This record gives sequence, structure tokens and C-alpha cells, in this order.
Amino acid sequence: MGSFVVIDLEMCNVSKDNRKEYHYKNEIIQIGAASMDDDYKILSKFSSYVRPEYGRIDKFIKDLTGISQSDVENAEGISEVLSKFLAWLPEGEVTMVSWSKSDKYQLVHELEEKKIRIERMNDLYENWYDCQPLFSEKMKMRKNYSLEEALIATDIVTEGHAHDGLCDAYNTALLFAKMKTETDFKLNPYYKTAHEDSKPEELKYSLADLFDNIKFDE
Repeated sequence: MGSFVVIDLEMCNVSKDNRKEYHYKNEIIQIGAASMDDDYKILSKFSSYVRPEYGRIDKFIKDLTGISQSDVENAEGISEVLSKFLAWLPEGEVTMVSWSKSDKYQLVHELEEKKIRIERMNDLYENWYDCQPLFSEKMKMRKNYSLEEALIATDIVTEGHAHDGLCDAYNTALLFAKMKTETDFKLNPYYKTAHEDSKPEELKYSLADLFDNIKFDE
């Protein structure tokens, strides 16, 4: 059946002044990933900072991710980091997994903008699984849950802190495994009690989802 690789990207903002050359508002500053076998057991982890070419890490991003400008200034660029990431991938068929499709789109757009062509990436794009809708299906709710809420709801003991690429990838892998292996999907009893009267909701998108990766023509 092959392997699964759960990926999470952290990004910084690109100022409007720099969007004349790079037309997206975000740029990757960290790639985190966890590989899993076909029994959904975590086998290995990958993490690397990425040096941005157009964006800078402001106070908001530093506070959110714990990543500072000094952390990425001496890091390798996206092309070099992806080469190491691809070398780390398990042999054989790989299914990429992420929480929402935004990380996939970020990679597609950023590599396109920077004119970086890596043939293997196209294979990964074609075999990419967004596990966020699966959680909504398990919850019998038509809404997009944040990763943080999903982890709380399922009572998963998390590793590290939110918005660290490796920690988010690892915790998403734990959640993905739970969704795939538990027939009786168990929830945190306190969360379940607090939400037991909830009714199915219409699918919702945040402003971040709506504006993420919009290309600006300037």
C-alpha cells in the first residue's frame, strides 16, 4: 500500500512592496513532516528551517511560531531544503497528507513563482490527501475544524507547541491514525458534553482560507 507522509508548513508574510517580484502574500520558513507505514505507525520525522527570499519574520509570526529572523537567515533556500526532504521520503509509493489543502497550494505557487522545477513534486501533488474533511465527516458536522480544536476534541496528547511545523505534522499524524484506525471514534468527554447539542452546520471558511495564496497582479 505504501507510506504516508504528513506535512506541515510554517510561513512568513511578504510585504506589499516585495510582491512586484513575488506575487503571493506568504513564503515558507519551515517544513515539518512525519512518515507513517501502512498501519499508521509513525516511523520518522523531518524538520528544517527555510530561508525566505522576499518575506521577513515580524513579531506576530515570531510569537505565533517561535521562529525568529535569525533562525532562518543562515538556513538553506527552498530548493535545497526540498531536495533534502525528497531524499528523506520513504521508498516506494508515498501519499502526502495535510490538514487542509493550503500547504499543497503554497508549495505549488511558491515553486512556480521562483521558477523551481522538481519533477518528483508533481508526483506528490497528484497523490495528496487532505484529512481535514475526514474529521468533519467523523464529527458529522459540515464545517472546517482547526487542527487545535480537532486535537482537543479527540483528547490526543500532543507533542510540542502549535504552529511549529514538526509538532503540527506529528500531531496531525496522530490524529490521522486515530481517524483511520478507530471504528468507534472516541472524543474527549468534556468536549463531547459541551457540544452534544450542536447541530450540523453549513461548511464555513475563514478569511485566511479565502485570501490564502491569492495572486496579486501589480
